[in-house]
Amino acid sequence: MSTSAGVVVVGGGQAGLATSHELGRHGVAHVVLERGRVGQSWRGRWDSFCLVTPNWSMRLPGQPYDGADPDAFDARDDIVGFLERYARRNDAPVREGVEVHALREVEGGGFRLSTSDGDIEAGTVVLSTGAYQRAHRPEAAGDLAPGLLQLDIGDYVAPAELPAGAVLVVGSGQSGCQVAEELQKAGREVFLSCGRAPWAPRRISDHDLFWWLEESGFLATRTETLPPTARLLGNIVASGHGGGHDLNLRTLDDLGVHLLGHLDGASGRRARFRDDLGASVAWGDERHGQLRDLFTAFAAERGLPAPEMPEPGRIDVDVPNEVDLAGFGAVLFAGGFRPDYGSWVDVPGAFDDSGFPVHRDGASTVAPGLHFVGVHLLRSRKSALFLGAGEDAAVVADAIAAAA
Repeated sequence: MSTSAGVVVVGGGQAGLATSHELGRHGVAHVVLERGRVGQSWRGRWDSFCLVTPNWSMRLPGQPYDGADPDAFDARDDIVGFLERYARRNDAPVREGVEVHALREVEGGGFRLSTSDGDIEAGTVVLSTGAYQRAHRPEAAGDLAPGLLQLDIGDYVAPAELPAGAVLVVGSGQSGCQVAEELQKAGREVFLSCGRAPWAPRRISDHDLFWWLEESGFLATRTETLPPTARLLGNIVASGHGGGHDLNLRTLDDLGVHLLGHLDGASGRRARFRDDLGASVAWGDERHGQLRDLFTAFAAERGLPAPEMPEPGRIDVDVPNEVDLAGFGAVLFAGGFRPDYGSWVDVPGAFDDSGFPVHRDGASTVAPGLHFVGVHLLRSRKSALFLGAGEDAAVVADAIAAAA
């Protein structure tokens, strides 16, 4: 048997809860379906996970950061606690433990959701299932010896949970660099297969990096002004551990991490890597220079002192093209994520070739009544962050209320 609901929000993380708040502000009846518990995606991060953005950025509609240290970087369980408090304060109509297996259009309008608790029919659906849906592995990963433990970053827990031996981390974005640093400090020998990722200092003059990104307008950059390839680029690399510190390929090299080029394939236990580490470093340094130019122009407009961002120093490492993985304990894949709507949303034409929604301001241009919040670069560079998800949720809820 099917039940009916006017509006269904799928996902009980920051995007779904922000959408629920904004729908409630308009008096729009709705239900939020969450496959696990509120903040489930955050609950699944590794043990030492913490925010890369300062706590003050952890704000949602009607709820600023409510902790004691706005300039610190909350740990995983503190983030979950913030979301749980937000849900309780807003009396969010969340149904936990309800997984949506499939979504399809209904003839005559609306949608049918097949869930672990039966079918639900709804006139409007908001998909807020997170920015990180399906872990990406490079093609060359398929050549690695099957007897070697291979984990996606979402399955990593802590250094002690990995078998003894060196660790190959594939991917040098935020997660890859953080885990490589943690493993190296835990006494593991770490090899990092590097790609292109932007980086910047944690502190710039008297402010945190994120203050500069927000105040300069970098995070507010509209998605339509960016090239399509921007959606697949990593976020700016830095760390929130220990109160926040610089984290990039140079700091990892100084720590003793072995830097490599892109994983190119393997034969048995021997892994091959491209001769492109220098190009990846140069690409990141170019992004660093672009940020420095942006922040310098912003500071001049505000009448502030020019930001202190020295030129990056040389990085000169002996990069092997092959590594013998015999004796390695594990390979961790941290090459980012891709959308996974296509595996359960049966709405032809609703997603582009890369799997991202075809939309305008979060509203599907293919299926009336289908909306999205919390997608990476949905409307701006900050759409997947706390403060950006809240802004997008307000826009989507306004549209839903206007159409009611």
